[in-house]
Amino acid sequence: MYKLLPQFDNLTSQVSVSEPANFFSEAVFAGGNFLDLEAAFGRLNGVMRTATGYCGGTLKKPTYREVCEGITGHTEAVKVFYDKQTISYKSLCDIFWETHDPTNRNYLNFGLSTHLKSAIYYGNEEERKQAQESKIRRQMKLNKRIVTKIIQFDSEFCTAENQFQKYHLQKCCWLCESLSLRSTVQFVESNIACKLNGILAMDGSSITDELTRFMISNNELPRQTKMALEEAIEDLRKKIRINEEERERAHEILP
Repeated sequence: MYKLLPQFDNLTSQVSVSEPANFFSEAVFAGGNFLDLEAAFGRLNGVMRTATGYCGGTLKKPTYREVCEGITGHTEAVKVFYDKQTISYKSLCDIFWETHDPTNRNYLNFGLSTHLKSAIYYGNEEERKQAQESKIRRQMKLNKRIVTKIIQFDSEFCTAENQFQKYHLQKCCWLCESLSLRSTVQFVESNIACKLNGILAMDGSSITDELTRFMISNNELPRQTKMALEEAIEDLRKKIRINEEERERAHEILP
């Protein structure tokens, strides 16, 4: 895992942005493991930044271990910073159902046998209505009851520790180095890190396709990052070819 600088201050919603404030908003979702949830939202067009963290508890600056032990009342969650001109809160809610299984009854044991839950945290009445309508639309397509809670966001969002920010990207140390990402704040604020983390969480050849598309379409990428991406794409393609050859040999051996 990529080595970050020590984390001294807990981040809340103070994230510097270059977009006009009236076009920029944030939303908080909980859907099981926050590593994959962050990646799923991060690759959406219109999502500018993401942060993993803990929501719903009362303890200040909880640790991952404390949250997992169920002694703080927190659940793993993701804060999404998005451009309202490109993607709406309604769309985020609709996409949320695709990121995890909202009918998983284990979430009903929150506080007992698990610290995970499925929840949409709304900030105002309009968001509550949109979240509820989205839940109804999704429920009509399923034959099992959705257990997701729609909860007013009235507590602090506690940013998770360094190693849980952009988890999939941090596994590619050379990419992090090329972007000069060395602190939690930098990982949270970086739009490029947000997008790359989302792509690197994908499966198979779709990763190389999306990385290539991202590299070609993003003119602001540092030269060293483009070089690192080219290397990563080539390595991934080699691994895919090796895996395909191994599957073919295994298939030939079978009677």
